[in-house]
Amino acid sequence: MRRTALLAAVAALVAGALAWPADAAPTTFAHPGVTVSKGQLDFARAKVTAGAQPWKGAYDQMMASRYADLNRTPKPRAVVECGSYSNPNYGCTDEREDAIAAYTQALAWYITRDERYAKKSIQLMDAWSAVITDHTNSNAPLQTGWAGSSWPKAAEIIKHTYTGGWAGSGRFATMLRDVYLPEIINGSNSNGNWELSMMEAAVGISVFLEDRTSYDKAMAKFRTRAAAYVYLASDGDLPKTVPSQNLDTRDKVVKYWQGQSTFVTGLTQETCRDLTHTGYGISAISHVAETSRIQGQDLYGTDVGERLRQALGFQATYELGTAVPSRLCGGSLHLGLGPVTEVGYNALHNRIGMAMTNTQALTERNRPAGSNNLFVAWETLTHGDNLS
Repeated sequence: MRRTALLAAVAALVAGALAWPADAAPTTFAHPGVTVSKGQLDFARAKVTAGAQPWKGAYDQMMASRYADLNRTPKPRAVVECGSYSNPNYGCTDEREDAIAAYTQALAWYITRDERYAKKSIQLMDAWSAVITDHTNSNAPLQTGWAGSSWPKAAEIIKHTYTGGWAGSGRFATMLRDVYLPEIINGSNSNGNWELSMMEAAVGISVFLEDRTSYDKAMAKFRTRAAAYVYLASDGDLPKTVPSQNLDTRDKVVKYWQGQSTFVTGLTQETCRDLTHTGYGISAISHVAETSRIQGQDLYGTDVGERLRQALGFQATYELGTAVPSRLCGGSLHLGLGPVTEVGYNALHNRIGMAMTNTQALTERNRPAGSNNLFVAWETLTHGDNLS
């Protein structure tokens, strides 16, 4: 009986029944481990070196961008002030783009092994960590989330793959801990893409800092927000909500969902606003799920993965030209999902084997996926058909 019980326990563990919670921090963090792993970097490098497509084309696109310019001059500010729609814009664009550039240069370093790119990435990160003290005005949480999503991706690659040394890594860690994390870790009750991007940044920063407490807090908020952002029929008559928002009547829920009163699987809280902002939310969901996978925990096999699959498929249907029914957003959608499908499609279709016909068609049509110039960059290169 003991042997039978042991075998049953092992089988249950393999199936995930006895695994640690999917949103708990790992005992030991994997590095580089924010959105892209070392295995994925090695795969991309091998494909580019071999001249294989679509990775070589994606690499060429990245290297032709302003973010890969070795002559780039960082533009740090002590206080970044961002109002609604970045008005005023005091350092908002500069910060986001310097963070994307640091990540781009880190990718260029890894693929080429030309240490000029590693040094440029370090220069960008050091310039900001020496100066910035705060984010202010109404868009401060979102701005911090966007820039804070790119910084740790760059830092993870440099710190854990560049052997030339990074003397300023401690100061950079202090910047993330003291300037970025406090602004985002408690979340937001604004439109859902805000909190999802903020939690993406908080999770990535927590990995770089190896901060299990902030990782757990960010992941718990992420799980609640992801469930409230993408509707599934199994949720019931109304979408799930974030308790702190007090959406306690149907009218309040409908207003928050941009006036949409008919809920169908795959609809997001911002679909009827526009698909661009919806893409921000979907991208953040995929990035957190991918980081969690790299850290050894599966969110793709939970409701997060199902919501991601359905959200991608639903929005892709209309991006591909399907007529919008009158019951959806009054029969009109503002398209423009952005370069956000590669990570989720690769994980759910290529890894798990789920059918994603529309998402596949949109992903392949949009290759190579570039940057949205906010917090998404080069995901055909890093995640296109990448099973590493």
